[in-house]
Amino acid sequence: MFKTLREDIQTVLAKDPAARNTLEIIFLYPGLHALWFHRLAHFLWRHRLLFLARLLSHFNRFLTGIEIHPGARIGRRFFIDHGAGVVIGETAKIGDDVLLYQGVVLGGTTLKKGKRHPTIGNNVVMGTGAVALGAITIGDRACVGAGSVVIKSVPPGATVVGIPGRTVGDHRKPLTDLEHGNLPDPVAEAVRFVLREQDKLEARLRILENANGIASPTDELPEKTMIEALFSKGGGI
Repeated sequence: MFKTLREDIQTVLAKDPAARNTLEIIFLYPGLHALWFHRLAHFLWRHRLLFLARLLSHFNRFLTGIEIHPGARIGRRFFIDHGAGVVIGETAKIGDDVLLYQGVVLGGTTLKKGKRHPTIGNNVVMGTGAVALGAITIGDRACVGAGSVVIKSVPPGATVVGIPGRTVGDHRKPLTDLEHGNLPDPVAEAVRFVLREQDKLEARLRILENANGIASPTDELPEKTMIEALFSKGGGI
């Protein structure tokens, strides 16, 4: 047991640069408190002490702001950073070395009994406000961007962003952080593609108009410059 507690503390030190010492981690990290309460609640759940397990889980939520159903299964070196609003459902299964940020939800999409919550692989990172719904699988080393809503299974090593979540890249090495500002934007990529194709069509049309002596109108789409600036590489509101 003490080995596991020591491993939990080392995990916080490794995954949170704000963590300074063991005393601070033990007393001031609700994500760690929520995990420790959950382990006890899960023990009670497995021994069919269902009411006591749910009662302890409810107390855990009141104390930490993190809701973990006692039936959820969580692996080693799990860490919830800034955990307020995190919700983990009854049939969720989480692997080893998983990192969740504030507001992550592992929710269900059916009223039927049985497996209805996500399965999270090893070395997965889910950004702030990310939501995974249903009995889907998020593969090992996957990265889910902040605010994304995942409703389909994610292959190992994939990066997922958007609503609904779309796979926009992949990586082979385990992640220790999630650089939200550097994640691809599939919507912006699609808009940039359409703008590039429009430029090509306009160039071809201008050649035909000049060959037939037709004056080419100017500034037909005054909003185009604004749209190009908005969806330019690295642009934003």
